[in-house]
Amino acid sequence: MLQALMVEDDPDITTLLVNYLKNYGIAVNAVSTPSAGLNLLNTDHFDLIILDLTLPQMDGLELCKAIRLKTDIPILISSARSDINDKIIGLEYGADDYLPKPYEPRELIARIKSVLRRYRPTLEKKNKLFILNENEQTIIYDGLPLSLTRAEYELLSLFILHPNQTLSRDFLSNNSEAISWESSVRTIDVIISRLRQKIEKDPKNPRFIHSIRGSGYRFSG
Repeated sequence: MLQALMVEDDPDITTLLVNYLKNYGIAVNAVSTPSAGLNLLNTDHFDLIILDLTLPQMDGLELCKAIRLKTDIPILISSARSDINDKIIGLEYGADDYLPKPYEPRELIARIKSVLRRYRPTLEKKNKLFILNENEQTIIYDGLPLSLTRAEYELLSLFILHPNQTLSRDFLSNNSEAISWESSVRTIDVIISRLRQKIEKDPKNPRFIHSIRGSGYRFSG
């Protein structure tokens, strides 16, 4: 599932959108304050940020600016503030889209898909050795398709979508349908070992998938 961070202080809107987005394969971690959102960005991994503007502690535009200084994760502003200046400033501060409230949740889904379509090709360009084709569920490595099991494909996909980030074994397990959440962390290690055999010239001294002691793994494409 895609992982989204939502910063929204209206509990009714939060509940509605969290339940709706789940039906489309988007798991939402919702918080009501900017400080909580910034803290989560330091510890968790997200594919998308959905950001309200009228928030306690800090105006959403300033939060957008602060987020963009930390990460290049796509930001979609979802706000009842319809002033053109808010929209312009939001985009100038690094937001990828601006959706005025009220709106149909279906439009939010369409905007999310549009943002991610623009974002993921950028990941491919940054990572020329590994190209992920999610529609065909294939990964091209150095110009040739890899022969992968379902679990290997899912883990390598997560690494490609989160380059240079330390991913915990729990994160990898929770975001892989092919790996049961009841599996031991040893299962992840075994799959990583198999991946290294397929993509590393020297699996004992990996170039791509690095073990981060006490934390998990980090992928450097």
